[in-house]
Amino acid sequence: MPEPEHLAGTHAGTHAGTGPQPSTAARPAVDAVQRRTMTVLVLTQIIGTVGVGVAPSIGILLAGAVTDNEAWAGVARTASTLGAALLGLPLGTLAARRGRRVALAGGWWTAAVGAAVLVAAAQWSLIVPLFGGLLLIGAGLAVSLQSRFAATDLAQPHHKARSLALIVWVGTLGSVLGPNLGVPGEIIGAATGLTVYASAFLIAALCLAVAGLVVWLWLRPDPLLFLEREAPAGLGGRQPGRIRQVLAELRVNRRARVAVIAILTAQIVMVGIMTMTPVHLTHHGGSITLVGITISMHIVGMYAPAPLVGLIADRYGHRPAITAGLGVLAASLLIGAMKPDDTGWTITSLILLGIGWSFVNVAASALFNAAVSTETRASSQGGVDALSNLFGATAAFASGPLLAVSSFSLLSIVALIVLIPLGVLMAGRTFTRQNA
Repeated sequence: MPEPEHLAGTHAGTHAGTGPQPSTAARPAVDAVQRRTMTVLVLTQIIGTVGVGVAPSIGILLAGAVTDNEAWAGVARTASTLGAALLGLPLGTLAARRGRRVALAGGWWTAAVGAAVLVAAAQWSLIVPLFGGLLLIGAGLAVSLQSRFAATDLAQPHHKARSLALIVWVGTLGSVLGPNLGVPGEIIGAATGLTVYASAFLIAALCLAVAGLVVWLWLRPDPLLFLEREAPAGLGGRQPGRIRQVLAELRVNRRARVAVIAILTAQIVMVGIMTMTPVHLTHHGGSITLVGITISMHIVGMYAPAPLVGLIADRYGHRPAITAGLGVLAASLLIGAMKPDDTGWTITSLILLGIGWSFVNVAASALFNAAVSTETRASSQGGVDALSNLFGATAAFASGPLLAVSSFSLLSIVALIVLIPLGVLMAGRTFTRQNA
């Protein structure tokens, strides 16, 4: 039977999308390690994303409260995303050199330090610790993203997209709870004298620290190191790739290039709109509770469809999933442009924004993992996450002034324009060919 088009072609001596594979005799042992790896990743993703999820809502509101200046608040809003961008590639390189366990645990603990710094920033309205804490907590976003790739290290070739999608999906619980830490924060604040914001970040710090501890204690054997030991000679994929190697591969590897463009497009659109929605809602009289619920529903949209996207990508190819996501993103932005003053429609738009992002991001991440060569895989994964967060931070920073001088409708229209190049690319005929 011919190989499906979306997996067609070879690269670096292996099937695109499979990477270095253990021998058939070793497969039962590999499957056992994969089950343990998935259990640990699922647990840490749930716990850790509680801490990460506090930044897109409470962190944004804290930035406005501490700085009391829209320009500085705009910079602060991008700090956690910028931190993820700055730390994504180093964490990917660390994984390539020392394995997933060291990189993931180190990232969660770095984020925990950031959340602890934000407790002080929130309690005493300290501007410099605010920026520093938000930068460091961005490490949690970076390792949360890296975890989805760690799930594919030992997965069966025809289950890689589903394994990746499962880790994205289980982040729903933590990411939904994170924006609502203001509620238990009020209870802790009443008992300790901490502000609501400080209490919320205290809970986040504890969750992030526990996530790092779980990885450090139980992600044994390390899936990336185990793969290197069990793969046939010459196919180990743990060599650390430098950024120039990654960029050189993107120049000649069209499938990887398409995947990166899709990931960056979805991230720019999603972050740009999502970052300013809490501000837009509060300008229209929305409370912190409404903001938290709205962001939570958006995050459900981001993560809940992931298993379906993984199934579609594994069974039918990456292109249908990416194209479907583009359609949902366009629908979301059209609603935002046409109904900006209606709270119900704004919430609907943000939910659709999350769903569209999920389809594009999960399918494109699976495509990237399938297309990139084994020699630079771990570093490349960190690199694409770093680029994604850098572009997201830029979009978040630019969206503030744009909203201030125009309207939420115009912001949505600009985001629609950003979708056009990817739409043209998806319409091209060569995407699923062997050289695509």
